[in-house]
Amino acid sequence: MNASTGTRTGDPTGLHRVLDDGVVLPQAAQRLDARAELWPDEVRVRVERLNLDAASFRQLERKHTTYGETDGAAVRAEVLDIVATRGKMQNPVTGSGGMLVGTVEEVGPESPLGLAVGDKVATLVSLTLTPLVIEDGLAGWDGRSEQVPCDGYAVLFGRSIAAVIPDDLDPALSLSVMDVCGAPALTARVVGEYVEQGRAPVVAVIGGAGKSGSLSLAAARAAGAGRTIGVVPHAGEHELLAGAGIADVVAIADARDPIALRDAVTEAGGPADVTVVCVDVPGCEGGAILATAEGGTVIFFSMATSFSAAALGAEGLAADVRMLVGNGYVPGHAAYAMELLRADAGVRALFERRL
Repeated sequence: MNASTGTRTGDPTGLHRVLDDGVVLPQAAQRLDARAELWPDEVRVRVERLNLDAASFRQLERKHTTYGETDGAAVRAEVLDIVATRGKMQNPVTGSGGMLVGTVEEVGPESPLGLAVGDKVATLVSLTLTPLVIEDGLAGWDGRSEQVPCDGYAVLFGRSIAAVIPDDLDPALSLSVMDVCGAPALTARVVGEYVEQGRAPVVAVIGGAGKSGSLSLAAARAAGAGRTIGVVPHAGEHELLAGAGIADVVAIADARDPIALRDAVTEAGGPADVTVVCVDVPGCEGGAILATAEGGTVIFFSMATSFSAAALGAEGLAADVRMLVGNGYVPGHAAYAMELLRADAGVRALFERRL
């Protein structure tokens, strides 16, 4: 049966899948209709792997860790419960989800996404708004990593975004890149604005050894940054990022300590004209603002960010900085991130090390 024969009218945003009493978009909904039957503009994907958002996974990991030992079975059980209850993967604490990779198994006759049955794709929209059903109990996942082997299905709407996975890259590697591809694209755009004004900005990336951080450093350099500073929390990540060769200077600081972060960036050649926050822990807003020059730009790419804390913190510090929310979408972001990965051996090595 085609779901369009039901009483609800299909909508490209997925409103027809919302089961809440009020009218809210799928991302804000408490429950989604995850039935397999499609509305005319939808696509169903056979899911092979989920990539949980870093902030979401870290919260689940911390919740189920006792005396330094993570209970992977408990993490797995909670993910299953969230998906079964909500019809999507949306961590109730962080509000974030992740993305998935899979194979297209049915395409509605009015779908505008340009996908065909058999295409292997990665979704470029969050799991927080994607109807999802898990059918294997996550039997292949130990609950100890962000990447989750999975058998089930997901539904994409008319306004969803998905990218066909390139043949030359391992699907798990592609998924890792596409999960954070909005960060380097927006970083390159902002750095490009400075370059167009005749300035080669100092760019500091907080969490520079991570996925979004390493790509953002590479993007900043490619876009014409005059100096790139990667900030990491400890000596182990300092060694990794320095070895990758994608930052002019690597500094160590706890991003939750605003004075330590400010001083580390300053000593590395700052303050930064552009500060990119790519960490998955809360409490980094004040330090990022202090590390940024007057008239500079702070880009928040962490789902752990408190945007009220950022706004009120900048006001309280009398900081004249532009603050941008990285929303994960910039036209052409997936292709751009893949180009960076292919072109920079240091970035690729950092990603492959995580697989």
